[in-house]
Amino acid sequence: MSHSPIETDAVIIGAGPVGLFQVFELGLLEIKAHVIDSLPEVGGQCIELYPDKPIYDIPAIPVCTGRELTNNLLKQIEPFGAQFYLGQEVSRLEPQADGRFLIATSQDNHFLSKTVFIAGGVGAFQPRTISLEGIDAYVNKQVFYHVKNPEQFADKRIVICGGGDAALDWAIHFSEIADSVTLIHRRDEFKAAPKSIARMRELCANHQMELLIGQVTDYEVNDQKISNITFTNTDGESKQIPLDDLLVFYGLSPKLGPIAEWGLNIDRKQICVDTAKFQTSIPGIYAVGDINVYPGKKKLILSGFHEAALAAFAAAEYLNPEKQIQLQYTTTSPKLHKVLGVKSPTFE
Repeated sequence: MSHSPIETDAVIIGAGPVGLFQVFELGLLEIKAHVIDSLPEVGGQCIELYPDKPIYDIPAIPVCTGRELTNNLLKQIEPFGAQFYLGQEVSRLEPQADGRFLIATSQDNHFLSKTVFIAGGVGAFQPRTISLEGIDAYVNKQVFYHVKNPEQFADKRIVICGGGDAALDWAIHFSEIADSVTLIHRRDEFKAAPKSIARMRELCANHQMELLIGQVTDYEVNDQKISNITFTNTDGESKQIPLDDLLVFYGLSPKLGPIAEWGLNIDRKQICVDTAKFQTSIPGIYAVGDINVYPGKKKLILSGFHEAALAAFAAAEYLNPEKQIQLQYTTTSPKLHKVLGVKSPTFE
């Protein structure tokens, strides 16, 4: 092992809304958490799939976007100083002789934790890849599934594949700064905001970008670099398109990934839990949110919030079996006010 593991009471796998609220519920019980997520930023599906679409069923919030919900949850958990390990998957989870769990991530971070909370949504999101033989060798060199640094594409000849919000948003963005932008989609219908579709068509009409209907069927390499791709239209006619970079936005597909190998009781890619503790078949490991299943389960964010609260209390008892865990209210408890860093009201 490259470095000694981080010792902690709790590790949360998944930084979506339920994983973030799990930090809060644990924090109220003075349990500090470390959070791991396979995505490059917090917010889970809310941020990756619908950051700007409205959500209407969060209690007491008539409407908010996925981004607003994420930002509010981050603000709410600020007092607890959780540490985040993003852009990495949990590759290993092994029970130790002393009852703790050894957790390793794909970025070579290691943790020894007394409890584990799996809030992994529907699994770790992986970008849907383009199926061209040998193309993997060029990923993050000339083939990209995420844009981390938009500036690197300035003055480049870019081909973008996809028909969703990400594909159109980046095509529109790069039409300003790239040398050329070609958008390729298998059909002339798009699953994106109407405003973006209209803007893309306007840019095509003004020859600021090009739209081709069909797919990328091959690529050519010269001097160890992709020099052009083969585009084939719906009539089966092909042509070569020279390019510098290929951006692929085919959406995300969830994969249960290594979680399937941790010895947990799993039913159709979901983790079985009880409804008192939201504990899995392994004591000390809890599962909350969309990844769990129990009789009557509904995949709603608010259900996940409820599960996170009960899992936190169960974990507090598991960590301190001899201690009576009192239910306290954030409205009136001076202890919780101290934990939250807020001033206790003085009642006359």
